[in-house]
Amino acid sequence: MSGHADDLVGRYFDAAERLLRRVRVEETEAIAAAGELVADTVGSGGRLFAFGAGHSSLAAQDVVYRAGGMALMNLLSVPGLTGVDVRPATLGSALERVEGLAATVLDVSPLRAGDLLVVISLSGRNALPVEMASEARARGARVVGVTSVAYARETAPGHPSGTFLKDHCDVVVDSKVAVGDAELTLDGVGAPFASASTVVTSAVMQSVMAVAAGTLAERGVEPPLLRSGNVDGGRDWNDAVFDRYRDRIFHQH
Repeated sequence: MSGHADDLVGRYFDAAERLLRRVRVEETEAIAAAGELVADTVGSGGRLFAFGAGHSSLAAQDVVYRAGGMALMNLLSVPGLTGVDVRPATLGSALERVEGLAATVLDVSPLRAGDLLVVISLSGRNALPVEMASEARARGARVVGVTSVAYARETAPGHPSGTFLKDHCDVVVDSKVAVGDAELTLDGVGAPFASASTVVTSAVMQSVMAVAAGTLAERGVEPPLLRSGNVDGGRDWNDAVFDRYRDRIFHQH
């Protein structure tokens, strides 16, 4: 490996580690509060949903139907916004700015009062995440927002209300990611590069789920966790979990 490449690898990992350490130090209380909300919802018979648009959807998908994950976590998906497979890819960005779309999605979703919705949006400034949070709360659901609060300080709101995602949540976890979501610069390269938001946001989501599992266990409730289907007995375990919580899991047949 060239010294140039080695330097860039080291700089990126240093940047990602700094962000992770900062979130750990400054956001542990918020992460714990979010995890307790998840546990409260599970214990009270509610359902769990996660939403993110574009690349923010990656962290939402990371806690849905996976080994070691909470079986009750469901992806609240919006066609054209779950990933970047829509063509042209710019359509996803355009849809995130459409006012009224969140209400339409929630109208046909299974989300109801007493449920919990995690809304993930790095900037938290566009219409869809803002309205997804505000509409969900208006319908009696609790909302956890995972976002970079820096955007609310340093950018103009993208919603006519003048509000950001952080203004419509019961709990906000600040990812601390800088505006622009690029950690590195280099002489001769015109734009900053190397995003760390997915690394940080996925770590936040997994830590929230860890707190939820621990909180449920402390309360004497078996956390509805999934095992890997690639270990002996894993599929039988998961079948039993799916059967017990069938009315609260929407990603099965």
